[in-house]
Amino acid sequence: MRHAGSGDLDRLEPLLARIRALGGLTEKRRGTFYRKSRAVLHFHGDPKGLHADLRLTGDDFDRYRVEEPAEQQALIARIKAALPG
Repeated sequence: MRHAGSGDLDRLEPLLARIRALGGLTEKRRGTFYRKSRAVLHFHGDPKGLHADLRLTGDDFDRYRVEEPAEQQALIARIKAALPG
């Protein structure tokens, strides 16, 4: 699975804007978010669609499909639940 390219990220821009608005994460490169000095979120594209890899606790990333609005909302909810405040 390849990392999301510019065109993929263009499709995800509304989701990226929502993630940026949450606070608590720093976008060091478009579509790649850090919490403190640790990478916690990035995106992949493949023939099955766009996916987010999210790691807010532990060492492993969890994969979330983010093609549909409900899938994107589930990702946002997971991020909100893990962020302090």
